[in-house]
Amino acid sequence: MRVFAIADLHLASVTPKPMTIFGPQWAGHPELIFTRWREEVRPGDLVLLPGDLSWAMHLPDAMIDLAPVAALPGTKVLLRGNHDYWWAGAGKLRAALPPGMLALQNDAVRVGNVVVCGTRGWLTPGYEPLSPDDERLLNREAERLRLSVQAAAQLRQPGDHLILMLHYPPASPPYPPNALTPVIESARPDLIVYGHLHGVNPERALRQVSGIPAFLVAADALRFRPKLLLDTGKQRRSSASTF
Repeated sequence: MRVFAIADLHLASVTPKPMTIFGPQWAGHPELIFTRWREEVRPGDLVLLPGDLSWAMHLPDAMIDLAPVAALPGTKVLLRGNHDYWWAGAGKLRAALPPGMLALQNDAVRVGNVVVCGTRGWLTPGYEPLSPDDERLLNREAERLRLSVQAAAQLRQPGDHLILMLHYPPASPPYPPNALTPVIESARPDLIVYGHLHGVNPERALRQVSGIPAFLVAADALRFRPKLLLDTGKQRRSSASTF
C-alpha cells in the first residue's frame, strides 16, 4: 500500500469561492487535482486529506463537493481545516460519508499497516507571542492531539507505520516549541503532514519537528498532485531482503 497526502482542496461547487486570489495557478484547480490524482493513486492506496476540503457551510452541501473525491481511487482519511465550517460532529459526519472515506476527530484510524492520528491545530507562537485567546485554542488542540495519539497507541500493532496529520503547521518561524511539541515528541510518528499555507515553496517550509520529518502538502505547494509519502510494500520487501 502506498500513502499519499494533499490538503486544501478548497472545493466550491455549491459555495463559489475564487481561489485565484492566491494566484493564477489556482485556475481550474479541482480538475487539476482530480486528473493528477488519477495519474498517481491506485485503488489500494491511502490518501490523507488534512483539511480545508470544501467551502460549503452545511454538511449536505459539503457532501456534493466530496462526492467526486470519494469516486477517486484510494481510501481517504479526512481531517478538519479552519475553513471546513460544514464539519459536523463525528457521528453525524461519518454517517454521511460515502464508502472509502474516513474522518479523524479526537481519535485515530488504521488502514492496512498504517495508523493515522491528528487534529486541526491552531496558530503557534513564532517571532511574536500568541494572544491569550489563541493560546487557549492552541492548548485545546494540543489536548485533542493527545487524545488522538492515545487512540493511535491502542490501534497500533508491531510493524505499523504512524502518521500524524495536522491542518495548521506544527510550529512557526523561528520554530520555538509550543503546546503541540511534547505531544508530537511523545508519539514519535514516522512523519508529519500539514497544509494551510498557500504560496509557500515546500522546500522552504518547516521540514522537521524534533527530528521527525514534516511535509507541507497544501495543494498549490504540490502543484495539485498528491504527494507520495510512503510505500509500505517496498519497505516490507526491502526489510525482508536484508536478512
